Amino acid sequence: METASGHKMVRLEGEDLARQERDFKGYSEGMVRLTPGRWLFPAIFEQYADKYYTFELKPSDVMLVTYPKCGTTWLQEVVWTMRNNPNLDNPKANMPINVRVPFLEMDILLSSRNLPAITPDNPIIQGFKKMCPGRDPKDGIFLQMTELAPSPRTMKTHLPLSLLPQNLLTTSKAVYIARNPKDAVLSFYHHSRILKNHGYTGTFEQFVQYFLDDDFMYGPYWLHLKEALEQRDNPNLHVMLYEDLKQNTLHELKRLNDFLGTELTEDQLKGIHPPES
Repeated sequence: METASGHKMVRLEGEDLARQERDFKGYSEGMVRLTPGRWLFPAIFEQYADKYYTFELKPSDVMLVTYPKCGTTWLQEVVWTMRNNPNLDNPKANMPINVRVPFLEMDILLSSRNLPAITPDNPIIQGFKKMCPGRDPKDGIFLQMTELAPSPRTMKTHLPLSLLPQNLLTTSKAVYIARNPKDAVLSFYHHSRILKNHGYTGTFEQFVQYFLDDDFMYGPYWLHLKEALEQRDNPNLHVMLYEDLKQNTLHELKRLNDFLGTELTEDQLKGIHPPES
């Protein structure tokens, strides 16, 4: 199968699939690999790959692009607050972060038999019906909620740039945050053991080997990062480091403020992330 992005997508078989299903109980519906790149995803990605690649963007959109466990949630809160709550008085700030900053490809993480079925009375479905009246959840609950999110949209994704809309960096803006891979892989290990949609049961050493072998969901890490760094001179892409944001927060917020064009004062930036936090 060839995707709109020009990648060839094939299902894992044999020992490759058996190993994934043995160590990741959440990957019970099969896996697919995309080349070039060797990107690895749950098999349901077959249904969504072209939808993500052709997702319609707006000039006011900001897409947060990260490899998993590289500071995504922190960045979501920071960017949403800068764009929507600079004075810290917006009541929507009490809404869950993934409602305020929708996760583009969340649907591919909910297909596992390791998770309970999403029934009509599930709060997710109720929220979908309220936000997307007349839409069919089978076409992607979170994809459509992202599509219909109010402008200006701030969205997040863990997909690499090569699988995102080709016009992302000409139509909209994107922020990419990277993190020391040693810390990212440790965080992803704990994350994958806790969440049933991954359901990792192996050792940490085995997990690291998956990471190093580029045999891991959303991997390969280095290519994910390389694609972003190759575009770092693009005026519509802002590249950040998790470590810099942590150590020099105000400086990094000022840089982000300039990129987003939010024109916040220094006091407002300090309010978003107080020095003692």
